[in-house]
Amino acid sequence: MRGILGWGTYLPHRRLDRTEIAAFVGQGGGKGTRTVASYDEDSTTMAVEAARRVPGAVAAEMLMFATSFPAYADKTNATVIHAALRMSASALAIDLGQSTRSAMGGIMMAAHGTGTVLVASADIRSGWAGSAEESAGGDAGAALLFGDDTPSSPVVAEVIATASATEEFVDRWRSPGETRTKVWDERFAELTYGRLGQQAWTTALASAQIHAADVTSVVVTAPTARIRASLAARLGATRVIDARSSTIGVCGAAQPALSLADLLEQSGPGQIVALVSLADGADVVLLRTTAALTNHRSAPTVEGQASAGAPLPYGRFLSWRGNLSVEPPRRPEPARISATAAARSDAWKFGFVASRDRETGQVYMPPQRVSADGKHTDDMDSQPMANTVGTVATFTIDHVAYSPSPPIVFAVVDFDGGGRLPIEVCDCDVAEIAIGIRVEPTFRRLYVQDGLPNYFWKARPVRG
Repeated sequence: MRGILGWGTYLPHRRLDRTEIAAFVGQGGGKGTRTVASYDEDSTTMAVEAARRVPGAVAAEMLMFATSFPAYADKTNATVIHAALRMSASALAIDLGQSTRSAMGGIMMAAHGTGTVLVASADIRSGWAGSAEESAGGDAGAALLFGDDTPSSPVVAEVIATASATEEFVDRWRSPGETRTKVWDERFAELTYGRLGQQAWTTALASAQIHAADVTSVVVTAPTARIRASLAARLGATRVIDARSSTIGVCGAAQPALSLADLLEQSGPGQIVALVSLADGADVVLLRTTAALTNHRSAPTVEGQASAGAPLPYGRFLSWRGNLSVEPPRRPEPARISATAAARSDAWKFGFVASRDRETGQVYMPPQRVSADGKHTDDMDSQPMANTVGTVATFTIDHVAYSPSPPIVFAVVDFDGGGRLPIEVCDCDVAEIAIGIRVEPTFRRLYVQDGLPNYFWKARPVRG
């Protein structure tokens, strides 16, 4: 039996109220909210955050990463995720391509593959100011772990059938190097997607030898809410769950895995559930949940994250997206990172691995070779800190240092079990920071210079 072993999802902390858009630019907007990746987040960092929440992800034999908005071209983005998770050097890490359907391609390949495969996906969706793409989009990361059923790692949802329908047609597109997606007539796309979706749905049901009424719940992902609703009404399933487009938005390549995780979190054991994805064609995955689903704990849930978050003014959103130029702090911009220096400290830079003195137990952040008393050299053990919570010992609010979104909240954090580090605090308004609050590490992008993202770890307040 092959299927899903676990999952993890990530929604950024910030939310944009769509009603603010029309008041600012005179058009667009709508009702509800959408998730917004911070200025220090990209598709890679969000995929890392989602994958960190998947039980057993570190031991996966293969990592596949899907996004329509990668941080790198030419260079593989999945290797950064591989390094941040501290996966085995023998684990293959590959990118799946710059399209929204690439995520479903990874899911389909993992469902019919061998070994344990981690399919990570993330996307940042944007558009022209006041456009439907801007307001309807959403930013998110999601990851699914596929493998074979074993006593130590049971399958929580068995794949019982898959089906696809493909046809070349123009729905939405973006030229390489562009940041804004262009869209064709939605009514044309609705007719084409409806026909392809029903074709794939019928094929999947026939392959599984079941009827539509046997499907307990289905989730449909599509480029727009209208296209999704049009097909969902014709599937004949017992229950169609909400894709949360009114609170999260349509999240591109991240949407299929995010919605499937949401579906599993709302399901019980022994049910047949389905994911229908519309993106440059139609793909259907039918699954049967198992008794192991009862013991699976994914924290936080999609619902819990969707109902949380903090508001973001539309002007700040435009600034983060590069659609509104504001004066930066009058300080020199940071220099390009050194590839050789990064390679020498990759365990610390990407994995947040400190060192612990074998004799005294003292934790050094960043890792050191020589003990504090100078008596021991290279007598240290690795000390992973990425999942360690800490407490703010002191902090400062810096309005002068260079940042794409000043001011910078900088704190000295004492980590549980040892280790103290000056570290930037993110996802935190100035009024929230205080001595004694609890924070946790999060993988972020410090800056981009000469096309090179400088990734490292920050701290964010522990919420919920």
